[in-house]
Amino acid sequence: MIDPNYRQGDAKSDPFGQDAMLKPAPVEKIPDGPTTPQVAYQMVKDETFAQTQPRLNLATFVTTYMDEYATKLMNEAININYIDETEYPRVAVMCQKCINIVANLWNSPEQNKWKTGALAIGSSEACMLGGIAAWKRWIERRKKAGKPYDKPNFVISAGYQVVWEKFATLWNIEMRQVPLSKEHTTLDIDAALKMCDENTFCIVAIQGVTWTGLNDDVEALDAALDKYNAETGNEVCIHIDAATGGFILPFIYPEKKWDFRLKWVLSISTSGHKFGLVYPGLGWVVWKDKQYLPADMSFTVDYLGAEVTQVGLNYSRPAAQILGQYYNFIRLGFEGYKNVQYNSMQIAKYFHEQISAFPEFVPYSPEVPNPIVTWLMKPEVQKDAKWTLYDLQDKLAQHGWMVPAYAMPVNIQNMVVMRILCKQGFSRDMCDELLHDIKAAVAELNALEYPTPTRIAMEKNVPLVSKSFNHTGK
Repeated sequence: MIDPNYRQGDAKSDPFGQDAMLKPAPVEKIPDGPTTPQVAYQMVKDETFAQTQPRLNLATFVTTYMDEYATKLMNEAININYIDETEYPRVAVMCQKCINIVANLWNSPEQNKWKTGALAIGSSEACMLGGIAAWKRWIERRKKAGKPYDKPNFVISAGYQVVWEKFATLWNIEMRQVPLSKEHTTLDIDAALKMCDENTFCIVAIQGVTWTGLNDDVEALDAALDKYNAETGNEVCIHIDAATGGFILPFIYPEKKWDFRLKWVLSISTSGHKFGLVYPGLGWVVWKDKQYLPADMSFTVDYLGAEVTQVGLNYSRPAAQILGQYYNFIRLGFEGYKNVQYNSMQIAKYFHEQISAFPEFVPYSPEVPNPIVTWLMKPEVQKDAKWTLYDLQDKLAQHGWMVPAYAMPVNIQNMVVMRILCKQGFSRDMCDELLHDIKAAVAELNALEYPTPTRIAMEKNVPLVSKSFNHTGK
């Protein structure tokens, strides 16, 4: 006799043979009753089934590959809340070890046993903390001098990550943008200094601009700022948004001065979940010395029977990413990180060389300082083409590749580019496959008889938005 409850689901039921699979997934209300774990798993899995495979997502900066031991370690810590330091004191110590390691990668001069830094959910929170500290130091100086402190501002290039816009808006701070141009593809230092005044508390220099992958010249900025501060009596400092470059520069260009070796660099932030090679979300921020972290940014609470002091904007946060970062430091070591980043750089340079050979394209920059390649259509080609880079994006998506096309920021917003991230997990063979698919897609687009809708829209100056890009750097 057949069990009448069989179709309702039990241990013997195939998920696709149960009544629950005939019902739509919940949208507005929680279901009336439970279902089997097999069915719940399958329904959630099926919701994401049609997405791009993470390793083919060359739009995202975040890590899409970790080895099986790192993944295992992080999965085993998925139920640990980092802030529960009483219950998990070794995780707190491990976090501080990571801060020490990151600080020393950036040539921290601090002599304390534990370097001054903080854990963050990602580079966005880390940027916020660095910016807030610089702002509060400025406020304290203004108070001591008996001067008003109600009109703070900071200076940054228009190639900023969106967190700086949030920072300015949420704390009512003026963000002064230095436009990018064809002549100045990174921060124009002279223009930045002209924007500074007594209310400027810092200039943000970017190592790995989200839009292009290029680096601001921090050493030149530091020298110019030293002269500016001496002449004006101001104390404009530098915060380095090294979301990308923070884990590239120490390994690939250790001789390059961009970090705490420079006088006015007082804080640096980075993403552990980008080229720190850890699954999201993880960020780090480090200050040059304890004196540069305002005391009132450290909050102490009696939590679960012990006093817990923390700096972050968030409170509860996953501990798994800390374990993943510390594992990578142990597993890879300096040479291991250098080898991974070197390979990513070599593949990026190879792609840069190959895409430059296409008659339709020109690279945005002749240099590749980070494993990021940006390119655009040659003006003479774009003039007569019946397609745009947005069409190429769609063609590549049909093969599973997520390669974004997008308009550049203000002042050069009429320039449309494409960009790929060459991360760990993107091999030379995969790069050749991508180039093959680009070549085939371009041939197909070149054969079009009539212009595409995006081409028509471009002719009419209708703004287009990429389906796969925003300037968060995420």
